[in-house]
Amino acid sequence: MTRVILLGVLLMTAAWAFWRLVDGVIETFGGTTESKRQRRGGPAVKLTRDPVCGTWVSPNNARALTVGSTAYFFCSDECLRKFQRQ
Repeated sequence: MTRVILLGVLLMTAAWAFWRLVDGVIETFGGTTESKRQRRGGPAVKLTRDPVCGTWVSPNNARALTVGSTAYFFCSDECLRKFQRQ
């Protein structure tokens, strides 16, 4: 009976180690694993730099201005107005 329990623990440990290895390989090649996504709380958001003050902002929460085909993102209305005055 002890052998069965030890064999079960060994198999579970080997399976856990295998999946950790697979997760590491996926992350190495630029993928996002399910466990990493759960730790972060969702997909990553690419930050952009405010062209006026240099603050990094999330496009989801920033003030935006499109000039031609280029979108600019600003941390505040003040930075947006300064950019428009240039």
